[in-house]
This record gives sequence, structure tokens and C-alpha cells, in this order.
Amino acid sequence: QVQLVESGGGLVQAGGSLRLSCAASGRTFSTDAMGWFRQAPGKEREFVAAIAWSGGSYYAASVKGRFTISRVNAKDTVDLQMNSLKPDDTAVYYCARRVLPGLSTKQGDYSYWGKGTLVTVSS
Repeated sequence: QVQLVESGGGLVQAGGSLRLSCAASGRTFSTDAMGWFRQAPGKEREFVAAIAWSGGSYYAASVKGRFTISRVNAKDTVDLQMNSLKPDDTAVYYCARRVLPGLSTKQGDYSYWGKGTLVTVSS
């Protein structure tokens, strides 16, 4: 059974940092692309960042330069380092897993999803 479990969310002041982590299990991790998405209150879920099996990454324009996605295949984990946080970054953050090696920004390309972790950025 494929599972994704996010951790690391919480309350932080604007300008601060948080590191989210996603632990994956249930199938070979190293050959899957991984992604982070978020859903703010009253808004649709949106793409944040993705990383291919090779380590190549891509970011939404709104987080580029502030967020960094990384993966440790030996530990079956993917992290999202979030710096210079803004109140607009407040959302539930979801880890997603694609059963193909190439990254994607499209939610429909991801087969598995975690339950999410809440990030709240106060002004």
C-alpha cells in the first residue's frame, strides 16, 4: 500500500522558515517523481514544487527563490524548505507521488497524495 505522510507544518511569523517533510512507502521511491501542492482557505489546490527521479526540480513562480525541494532516495523522503514566508503562503501543504520519473505541475499526473500539513504564516 502506497502511503505518503507529511510533517513539519505549524505557525510561523512572516519572514520565517519552515521545513516540511514527506515520508513515502509502498513502492520503489527512487523511480518516482514527487511534488508539493497547497490549498489556501477558499482557494483551489495549486502546484508549489516538483522534483524528478534525477533530482531536477521546478517551482511555481510565487515560491521560486524562496522554497527548495529536495529528496533523499535512501530514506524515501522528500522535503520542502520554505524561507522568507509570507502570509499568502498560508495553506494546507500536500505531498504527491507520480508513478513516472519525470516531474509534472499537473495534479492529475500524480497518483498518490498525503493528507496534508497546515502551514500558517502570521503577519
